[in-house]
Amino acid sequence: MAAHRKPRQRSFGGHKARTAFTLALAGAATATAFDGTGQAEPNLTPAQVKAKVDRLYREAEEATEKYNGAHEKATAAEQRLKSLRDEAARKEERLNSAREKLGSMAAAQYRDGGLGPAVQLALSDDPDGYLDGAAFAERAGDRQSAAVSRVRRQLREIEQLRGTARLELTTLRTRQAELKKHKTTITGKLDAARRLLSRLTEADRARVTGSTTTGGGTGTRASRATTGARDTLRTPGSTAGAPTARAAAAVSYAYSKLGSPYVWGATGPNAFDCSGLALAAYRSAGISLPRTTYAQIDAGRRVSRSELLPGDLVFFYSGITHVGIYIGDGRMIHAPNPSAPVRVAPISEMPFAGATRVV
Repeated sequence: MAAHRKPRQRSFGGHKARTAFTLALAGAATATAFDGTGQAEPNLTPAQVKAKVDRLYREAEEATEKYNGAHEKATAAEQRLKSLRDEAARKEERLNSAREKLGSMAAAQYRDGGLGPAVQLALSDDPDGYLDGAAFAERAGDRQSAAVSRVRRQLREIEQLRGTARLELTTLRTRQAELKKHKTTITGKLDAARRLLSRLTEADRARVTGSTTTGGGTGTRASRATTGARDTLRTPGSTAGAPTARAAAAVSYAYSKLGSPYVWGATGPNAFDCSGLALAAYRSAGISLPRTTYAQIDAGRRVSRSELLPGDLVFFYSGITHVGIYIGDGRMIHAPNPSAPVRVAPISEMPFAGATRVV
């Protein structure tokens, strides 16, 4: 009896199915690109957007501090390389001069070396003069030997400098690669944050970025708010309580920059990132701070939150990725992020990580 078989069904792995599956994967990848900022989440609430934007800004700021550190090291490596090259050039000039003198001595020796000393003495019309000249030639030979030694030593020194310069160049290229990597990370995070914010209404976007003030039911723009803050806070008592004149000068500088835009990597005078503002404020007071938050927290004496005085640097997040300048009454001046200018804020708005008193 012949076996009855069911008609063979077409496998889901066929060409059309595979194509559909591939398109689905591509769509999913596109939707989830940039940490979920694609089309997969079209209905995020303003609160959800704020949470995502805040996270992106924190990650961008962390990358910014790494960029600042790498930039500082790259600049130092570039300066060392320039110094090494300048020193090598100076030594090469001295070497060339020594070689010329040595060449002149060798040429003179060749010209006078056609007759042996005994024959020259026998044929000389002035034997006494010749003997005096022979003694001089012997001394000249000693000087020639010393000149050769100097040339050899200079050659070794130049080769050592060139070897050090090659190592410094390798270091510089490594730092430059780090800069490129961190820059890519920063711009990617900031672009993702901008895309998220662009999906909100203007009013929601203002609330998410904190560029409104409460009261009257109508929000005002950040520039107006910071202008009001500048007018209110820049009073003779604004720096009262600062432990030193330099700390007071740093606070005064920070007040003068209220409303300035945040630009990553900037240290003033017209734009700042968070550590750039701290650096510029103390630079105006005659004090040189390190470039990054990681180093700035160790630039003075650590103080507790209860000991804070105007001018102290206050740091936030477990990675020490944000810094502000304390101004008293639980407030600071800081450069928040690209959506907000330099402004006054409570230190309670971010996780407190520590503080240091620079002077």
